[in-house]
Amino acid sequence: MSTAPTSPIVDEPFPLPQRWGTAEVERLTAAMQQQSLFYWKGPQTAALYDAFREHYPLKHIFPCSSGTSSVHLAFAAMKFKPGDEILVPAITDMGSVLGILHQLLVPVFVDIDPRTYNAEPTSIRDAITPKTRGILAVHLCGNPCDMDAMMAIGQEHDLIVVEDCAQAWGARYGDQIVGLIGDLGCYSFNDYKHLSCGDGGMVGTNHDQIGAHLAKWGDKCYNRVTGIRNPDELAYNYRMSEPLSAICTAQLGKHDTIVNPRTRMGLRLTAAITDLPGILPPEIRPEDTHTFYNYIFRLDLAALTCTRDEFTTALRAEGMRADGYLPDPVYRYDLFQNHNFFADTWPVRDFGLTTMDYTKVVCPESERFLHECVHLPFNEAMNESYIDKVALAIRTVAQRFTKLSA
Repeated sequence: MSTAPTSPIVDEPFPLPQRWGTAEVERLTAAMQQQSLFYWKGPQTAALYDAFREHYPLKHIFPCSSGTSSVHLAFAAMKFKPGDEILVPAITDMGSVLGILHQLLVPVFVDIDPRTYNAEPTSIRDAITPKTRGILAVHLCGNPCDMDAMMAIGQEHDLIVVEDCAQAWGARYGDQIVGLIGDLGCYSFNDYKHLSCGDGGMVGTNHDQIGAHLAKWGDKCYNRVTGIRNPDELAYNYRMSEPLSAICTAQLGKHDTIVNPRTRMGLRLTAAITDLPGILPPEIRPEDTHTFYNYIFRLDLAALTCTRDEFTTALRAEGMRADGYLPDPVYRYDLFQNHNFFADTWPVRDFGLTTMDYTKVVCPESERFLHECVHLPFNEAMNESYIDKVALAIRTVAQRFTKLSA
């Protein structure tokens, strides 16, 4: 006698928000009626400055083409020398390191904390050499880094601290919003981020010495104030256009309605799976605000009778979207393993400015994390009912694979 198939626990479609609407259309329509779509003194860019500063009151800001370019501009503005080293977590997006490499700087990968997934302060300290010039603090998944430790290490060793807030719109370290604690803050309006114009970014600082010349690094080293075109340094063209500024301005007007539901639902899911054997939810300081760009938890495989892939397969059978996260730590990518940064060469090593060999880099916690973590896409359209079904699915699968006690 055959058994009728059971329905999956998550028995409704994956919720998707309506990300753009009337506010974006109105601003884009206004932009289309302008004589110019160039950013300098454009009304949409001026509105973007105001809208951004309502949430992130940085004195000097520059809207740019991507989160990747925002990080590049931050390090370009510091005018470090070829071969200088920047400490970077081994678990991050490739965009976090592209600008470092293009400035002929050397990314030095550090290991992560096993439960916050951010760079671990002891690993940072252990990686410091006489050539270290900066720390890239990546607030992964929207969980704030240990910024007290980051800033203490930076001050102790005279290092610049750049905050990569690409995944952390609205996140707070204590009562401080991320991006305002380090020396520079970098943000992304990429299509997959909380706020989006398809692709765009923002870089900012409260330091006058850095900020006074921040814009030139993203605008071909032109002086828009005087109108003089006489570049004295090699810069980039990373400008944001007026239509993209219009969309970003409208998105920032929805900042809290996009960000806050993610925090509520992320905390609800964490509370629901915290006591499960074999399940290790992300750790969040009670005084911090995690804004859940995505949701990642780890498996204690010693307590389970399955692999990570078997666990995610079972979750998908219950109607969830679930998979691993990145395939490898960044240093394992072919680009790094082959040191193929500039036409099969790496000038800073070829000219004796570094002895870095990425084939010998190992960050054990980062590698374990990618072997054990379960990644769930997350957004502001998720409600209590949906999250409770996700939690029940995780609980059901975890109990199915829990090892029986002796």
